[in-house]
Formats: sequence, structure tokens, C-alpha cells
Amino acid sequence: MVVKKPPYTFLKDGTYYFNKSIPKDLHDLYVSTRISMSLRTKSAHKAAISVKSIMAKLDDYWMQIRLSRMSVPAQHMLVSEQTDSYSQVIRLSQAKDHYITLKGVNRSDTFYTGVNRNIDYVIQSVGDKPLDQYSSIHAGAFRDWLSNKDMKQASIRRVFNTVKAVVNLAISEFGLECKNPFAGVFVAEDITSKKVSRTIDNESIRQIQSECIKQDDELRHLIALISDTGMRLAEAVGLRLTDLHLDKPIPYVVIEPTRWRSLKTQASERKVPLVGMSLWAAKRIKQTNEGIPFCFPRYCNYTKCNANSASAALNKWLKTVTVSNNVVHGFRHSFRDRLRDVDTPTELIEFAGGWSLPTIGQSYGDGYRIEKLHEWVSKIVLPVANTQ
Repeated sequence: MVVKKPPYTFLKDGTYYFNKSIPKDLHDLYVSTRISMSLRTKSAHKAAISVKSIMAKLDDYWMQIRLSRMSVPAQHMLVSEQTDSYSQVIRLSQAKDHYITLKGVNRSDTFYTGVNRNIDYVIQSVGDKPLDQYSSIHAGAFRDWLSNKDMKQASIRRVFNTVKAVVNLAISEFGLECKNPFAGVFVAEDITSKKVSRTIDNESIRQIQSECIKQDDELRHLIALISDTGMRLAEAVGLRLTDLHLDKPIPYVVIEPTRWRSLKTQASERKVPLVGMSLWAAKRIKQTNEGIPFCFPRYCNYTKCNANSASAALNKWLKTVTVSNNVVHGFRHSFRDRLRDVDTPTELIEFAGGWSLPTIGQSYGDGYRIEKLHEWVSKIVLPVANTQ
């Protein structure tokens, strides 16, 4: 008597195995395109019973998934409360679009590029799923996928920060009850990465400032302006000529948000006195950019502020000027240290650098007068060549 082999099975060493291809529309749920598993029996009859049970459960599960992905029939007729409840199945790509809509106002191209790239990483690695269908297993697999791209641990953490922010906003906005599986994922410290010196020492600053005077061009004006004001690079790159107030008893620069360059925090909007090399740079910018609305037209216009390109150019140049591994952001760290060295009050340091104030009380009032800021910032000016 010939025993008929049950459907969706094959024999291996006399044991029956279940074998079923996964429908194409559900491939994103699985790490493989086929389900293969031992039925732990050599009996064709028992194997047939197991296959029938497995197929029934799979059909039920797949039907639930397909129904959850379907558009709601006559959705345009639903009242708002019903429509809101449907947001329970919002996908990651939709959460990304919602995040960009809410958070992307007056943001630079870098913001959009980063969000789109990092969310696309998730979709490429584990699929574009409804948010309540991601698990910690998916998050761990995503971390490993990034590691396999030879991405540094610090970069992986930045990617996860973006993904967590997108998912957190969607969970809050749409009232989802699921947790954020991308939160709390372990990412090891990158002990092999080369540590970059964050603060530029005074001797290097003097050397850099002297070179700025010698070369006297747009890039050197930019780095000189930053060196004695502690401005973030994007804050400086996005300046207009009208932001430089050189005709006042105490010259200063106004830092405020614009449509081509937002500010990092609310505290970033401020006035900073121009002293030392920063005052020299401001004067040269006014003289060389007459008739041009922007201080650094190579990197800024009415539609965008390309601080990344400026950063790359400046960091490359810095390596030719000093022996240390200095980067342009180091001037901001040095600015704070130099103010500490002259015993500047902490609150004034926070205000001058546009750092977020640690207490609510410190945010009351209009802040420090330009005269008081000038008094303290003048104390950190380093002796360099004649800047007049």
C-alpha cells in the first residue's frame, strides 16, 4: 500500500517536515520567504493532522494582518473619533511623514535628510510595519544591521535617537498603547574610535587667529568671528550684514531665527558683543560684502544655510594650521572654558553662549545688558597681531 505524502511536507531521514512559502505581501513579517519546520513524526497520518492545524492558524493570522492593512471601507464617512482610532495601525513611514510635518518647520535640509535616511534604514532592515507590530527583536536586528554596515557606535546611537523621536511622537499624537521598542536598545561604546580634542588651547587659538589675519578671506573671516563669540557655526553662517551692529558704542551681533536658518534652542536667540578677532572679522565682512545681504554668501542665501559645507572646509584647513586634532566646534568649548578662567558668573556664560538656562527663574527678564556681557567677554581676548 502506497502512503500518500501530506501536502506542504517533505521527508528527511524518515521524519516529516512542514514546508510552506510565505505570500509575497507578507514577506516583510518574516526573515525568510519560506516556513520550514519539523513535525516530529514519521507517521503520514499524524503529519497530515499537524499540517491541517498549522495551516488553519497561519491562515487566521495572515487574514488578521491583511485586514489590518486594508483601508477602512467608506473611511471618508467616518466621524473624527472613529478616524482617530484607526491611527492604531499607522506605519513607520507614515509616522515619519507626520514627524516631519510637525517638527520640520523652519528646519534646514540636514534635518529632512537625516530623518528620511534614518527611517529608511529601519524600513530596509526590518520592514515598514505598523508601529504596534515592531518588537525589541526587530530593534535588536536593526542595530545589528547598522553594525554590519561598519557604522560607528556613536553614529548608531544618533540613528536610534531619530527613530525613537519619530516613534515617540506618533505614540503620543495618535494615542497608541504600544511601547517604543527602539527605546532602551543596548549600543556598545566605541572604544576603538579616536577621541577628538573638544577644546582648542589658547596657543592654538592665537596661531589660528594670526593665520586668519594673513589670509583675510571669507573662510578666515568666518572662523575668526566664531573664535571670540562662541557662536555655533550655523548661527554664524546664517548671518546677514544687518545682524552686525558696528556703529553702536559697544559693537555686537544679533543672533535670531530666520527662514533659512533656525536656532537650536529658544535661549540661542541673543546679542553677543564683538571683541578681539570677532570684531576684526565683522569689520572685514562689512568692507568686503558691500551690496551683498549675507555675511557668508558662499554658504548662505534666502533658501538655505549650508553649515555642513563650511564645517568641512574649515576643519580641513584647521588641520594644516595646528598640530592638534582640532575641529571648528572646539571654539565653542574653548569660549566657555575661557570665560570660566576669568571667573565669569555661570548664568552670564549660559546667556552669552546661548546655552539653555538650567532653571526657570534664570529665564525671567530680558537677560544681561550688552554692557555687562562686553565687560566679561573682553577679558578673554588673546593677544595676536594687530587687528585694527
